[in-house]
Amino acid sequence: MQINERVSPDALPLVVVDVLAIGGVVTVGIAHHASAALLAGAPGYWAAVLLPFLIGWALVSVPVGAYAPGAAESAKAAVPLGVRAWVPAVVVALVIRATPIAPGGVHISFVVVITLLGAVTIAVGRWLALRLV
Repeated sequence: MQINERVSPDALPLVVVDVLAIGGVVTVGIAHHASAALLAGAPGYWAAVLLPFLIGWALVSVPVGAYAPGAAESAKAAVPLGVRAWVPAVVVALVIRATPIAPGGVHISFVVVITLLGAVTIAVGRWLALRLV
């Protein structure tokens, strides 16, 4: 199956929504658990925390169908596709975080929070994007 069969040009605005949602969740988490000063003073740390989730999203979202034809037709289609892609993307991110190359580690409370909060944020972002357009 070719990429143009898995990705609809109509769904590309959802990429922006999803990346902003993932970035937002990570940013709020760092600000809450570390500090806003760390965000401003060490953008490399922010990038190192964010990168595993973006890698997970990049590896999983297209094969799972987050941007498939029909994904951007309605919130009813877009929201479940985004959430369905988020869960395995988190698994990929957590595997990366479990290595010494990424900061943060993997704790059960973090797994629950990032999975649920990320899913809700992606769902709300996609819902709003398709309701406001």
